[in-house]
Amino acid sequence: MQLRALKLRHLRYFVTIVERGSLSRAAAQLHVAQPALSQQMAELEGLLGAALLHRSARGVRATTAGEALYAAAVDILRRVEQLPGIVRSAGGEPEGTVTLGMSSTLAAALAGPFMDASRKRLPKVALRFSSHDSVSLRDRVAGGRLDLGVVYETEPVGRFLRLPLFRQRLFWIQRRKTPRSPASASLRTVIEHPLVLPSHPNLVRVMLDKAFAEEHLSPDVSAEMDVFSSILSAVHSGLGNTILPKGDFSDVPGHARLFATPIEPPLYVTVSLISHGDGAPTRATEGVRECFVAFARDYLDSGALPDAEWIADSGP
Repeated sequence: MQLRALKLRHLRYFVTIVERGSLSRAAAQLHVAQPALSQQMAELEGLLGAALLHRSARGVRATTAGEALYAAAVDILRRVEQLPGIVRSAGGEPEGTVTLGMSSTLAAALAGPFMDASRKRLPKVALRFSSHDSVSLRDRVAGGRLDLGVVYETEPVGRFLRLPLFRQRLFWIQRRKTPRSPASASLRTVIEHPLVLPSHPNLVRVMLDKAFAEEHLSPDVSAEMDVFSSILSAVHSGLGNTILPKGDFSDVPGHARLFATPIEPPLYVTVSLISHGDGAPTRATEGVRECFVAFARDYLDSGALPDAEWIADSGP
C-alpha cells in the first residue's frame, strides 16, 4: 500500500463529499470538476484498499469503512489547520483558529456579546462559531469538528472534558400575559394548552417527555421544531405555547412580549463547556475556554440571565 501517495487533498475532498452528501455539490463547493473528484476518490479507495462511499439515486453516503475514515480525516485536517497557530503561539500570545459551538437557545443571548469579548481579549484568535442543538454539538465535539461546545446537560454523557458553569430553570412560554396567567404553573396546567416543542433528540424535549411520563400526562404537541427562533415565531403566531430554559425575552428582537412562567416543581438544565477528552488543547483553545468562563460569570453577575444560577465555583 503506497500510503506515501496519500495527500491531504484526498482527505479534504472525501470529508466534503460526506458532509455534502453529493459528488456534484461537493465538486461545486471545492471548485473541482466532478469527474476529477470521482477520480480522486477512486484513487483514495485504491490506496486504502476499501470501498469508502456508497452511491445511490439519493446521493452519496459513507460506508462503514468510510465512516471510520471520516472521523479520522476530520481530526487530521483540524490538527493540520491548527499548526500555524500552534507555532506562532509558542513565543507570544495565543494565535490560531478555534471552532466553538453553542446551543441555539443560548446563542440567542450569548453569541454576539461573547464573540466581541473574545475578539478584544484574544485579538489573534479567529473564532469560528456555529449553533446547533446540544446533542448535535456533543457529536461534533466528539468527532473533532468542534474544539469547544457550550451545551445543555441533565447528566454527564460521553467522555468529554467538561466544566458545568450554571443551571437554568425551565419556563412555560406564552404569547402574552393575560389576567389568568398564574405566578407559576405545574406540568398539569401546562398541558391544558397546545405546545410547540423541540423535536427529538433535543435534550430539553427528552427531559420533558420523561417528566410528562412520570406524571402520566399526555401533552398536545401542535408542532415540533429544531431551531430556537422558529419555536418563538410559532408561539408568537399563536400556534401554541412552549417550554424553554429562558425566563426573559427582552433581548430577543420581535419577541419581547412573550410571557414566561416558572414551572413548579422546578425543572433545571445545566450549561456545560465541553471539549474532546483526548490530546492537549492548543493555547488558542485554552484562551477561548478561559475567556468564555470569565465572560459567562460576568454575564450572569450583570443579571442578564434571570433565574440562572452559577455553579462552577460550587464545591462540597
